[in-house]
Amino acid sequence: MRKHTYALTALLTGTILGASFFVSPSLAQIPPSVETPGPGNADDSSADPSPSIYHDPSPNTPQAPGVNAANLPDIDELPIDQLPQAVPQESANPKPEDWPAYGRDDSASRYSPLTQITPANVGQLKRAFVYHTGSLPPKDKANKWAAETTPIKVGDSLYLCSATNDMMRVDAATGQEKWHFHSHESYDAIPYTAACKAVTYYTSSTSAEGQPCHNRIIEATLDNRLIAVDAENGKLCESFAHGGQVNLMQGMGWSVPGFVAMTSPPPIINGVIVVNHEVLDGQRRWAPSGVIRGYDAESGKFLWAWDVNNPDNHHQPDKDHFYSRGTPNSWAAMTGDNALGLVYVPTGNSAADYYSAMRSEAENKVSSAVVALDVRTGEPRWVFQTVHKDVWDYDIGSQPTLFDYHADDGTIIPALIMPTKRGQTFILDRRTGKPLPDFPVVEKPAPSPGFVKDDPRSPTQPWSIGVPRLGIPKMTEEGTWGISPLDQLACRIKFRQAHYVGEFTPPTIKQPWLEYPGYNGGSDWGSVAYNPQTGILLANWNNLPMYDQLVSRKVADKMGLIPIDSPQYNPSGGGAEGNGAQAQTPYGIVVTPYWNSFTKIMCNAPPYGMVTAIDLKAHKVLWQKPFGTARANGPWGLSTGLPLTVGTPNNGGPVITAGGVAFIGASTDNLLHAIDVKTGKTLWTDVLPGGGQANAMTYAVNGRQYVAIMAGGHHFMRSPVSDALVVYALPEEEK
Repeated sequence: MRKHTYALTALLTGTILGASFFVSPSLAQIPPSVETPGPGNADDSSADPSPSIYHDPSPNTPQAPGVNAANLPDIDELPIDQLPQAVPQESANPKPEDWPAYGRDDSASRYSPLTQITPANVGQLKRAFVYHTGSLPPKDKANKWAAETTPIKVGDSLYLCSATNDMMRVDAATGQEKWHFHSHESYDAIPYTAACKAVTYYTSSTSAEGQPCHNRIIEATLDNRLIAVDAENGKLCESFAHGGQVNLMQGMGWSVPGFVAMTSPPPIINGVIVVNHEVLDGQRRWAPSGVIRGYDAESGKFLWAWDVNNPDNHHQPDKDHFYSRGTPNSWAAMTGDNALGLVYVPTGNSAADYYSAMRSEAENKVSSAVVALDVRTGEPRWVFQTVHKDVWDYDIGSQPTLFDYHADDGTIIPALIMPTKRGQTFILDRRTGKPLPDFPVVEKPAPSPGFVKDDPRSPTQPWSIGVPRLGIPKMTEEGTWGISPLDQLACRIKFRQAHYVGEFTPPTIKQPWLEYPGYNGGSDWGSVAYNPQTGILLANWNNLPMYDQLVSRKVADKMGLIPIDSPQYNPSGGGAEGNGAQAQTPYGIVVTPYWNSFTKIMCNAPPYGMVTAIDLKAHKVLWQKPFGTARANGPWGLSTGLPLTVGTPNNGGPVITAGGVAFIGASTDNLLHAIDVKTGKTLWTDVLPGGGQANAMTYAVNGRQYVAIMAGGHHFMRSPVSDALVVYALPEEEK
């Protein structure tokens, strides 16, 4: 690979501003405000671990004004034995022409049985219509936009949400808007990112067909509301909670707008809406809780809570108490199993991602894990952990995918696919959480005990050995890369200055450490697609190392790393991705890409983005290719315009069709790609009006197949922002 890369370099080399130039994608993220301090500059032995310029509010401090965005009353609790019997939902057995859930079906397969679009005719795709949500960054505010939206389709309509939680119903054949619900969300409520991945479609068992809110569109919002509107007209469901809305900050205690937010569609299992939320990373140890909660889909009333450090209390706290603070949160899309009565919750870390000494035993057991909760009680049935004592921000961002595995002995095992940022894919029995016999998981030795006082690392980590890994071998100094010999030398110096002993290199204070895979490596929120007819799993993924360093509290203060709920908070000082105060711990964290800080080119060789097809039954890779072209990427953030497939950073996932074509946006070349599932060949692309950092979907109306993607762009990926949903179809004569 490296010889090929340098040969390509020689062909494309020119001189710009006196520097050698190569068409290679830069890491598409907002540059950090500060670089790692470097060897010997982050540790101050005289530093007091307590904050010097930040004072922690008392746990009993009342919730700040504006956190309860709509000033909603508290919601009552409904005894579980009063929960109405749910009726079958559209997503349980979707019509071939529909896409009624975020992942299309209750299994989150991202597989469509439609066959009209094939490798032979996909090149004829044309835009059928473009719909505009109307949600764009205010001109006088920082851009935080990243819509990430996947529309759902039921009957003749698309239902979708904007980056700031407006909801819309659109004619699926023409793009004509049928209704538009305005959420009136404040800019201050946006955490790191303004995003809404999807809405949830629900058919009521208590409101008869033809009555208001028989079919409902439900969303969870950035400002922590659960909202239900009538699918027919977009009006609030008055019988749901308080005029159609639930205050999800109830019981959360002290917070400020933007600290807690919801970006994923809440699944509904047997009539129970299960909600999770993100908590802004890197702020402080005693951040708001990561509690998971269940609500009645009919009345909106509270049913249960799973609060990690209060495991025996599934009720709402009274006004003088709150859910336990700092516990692992879950921000990824969850998946439910109606037959088993379980919801599968992908978890992240306790607050303060890069320091684990203050975590409880209960927190350590459920972080960076899949947790199966009983949807009637909130009790955990089983836990499978993908990283032990995670201090690398390897929280699970992907949605679990469910499928029935046909073993060689003829038995059928209800199974679950769990992709991870590590590029490890775990295949579990979804009844028990145990790895399937054909997909064993082994504990391998990991670097330990580490370098941070009183915070030893786990001596082993889990490895899935039955599924080919999405990953690249261990980095070496010889493999350090650059667009010229001088750039390579600068990167080799960075490599030598850092501590690196392979995967799970422990955090360090006196020098930077290399984190590989990085926190945006492997599979993230776009998850994977799975064809249950062929057993083929399709994944696009990232190959991006990070360059991290812990800093003493005194140094963190000097660097301006202040938590969001402090009056001294500086938004440019850190947030969900990158540098963080980690207040109430001894250390702040500085996280930067492993790149040349001048050219903004990574120090590892491309490709930085890949797409892989895996035959799960055969346990082998069918094909693997770089994903993403250099047309909108290059040194110093320049767009080269060249259509070379070099592999770019990507966020957003794939869709597979029975016609043999997969569709993926995701990459920073701002293209929608059509890929031959059998060969991996790119068959067709189209330039989008904004970045395609969203999951594409497909559907049919009156026998005509359409492909849709939200081209909303992404501030983190530095792709152009727009409010355009772009929908394609074959010309009428080509159907």
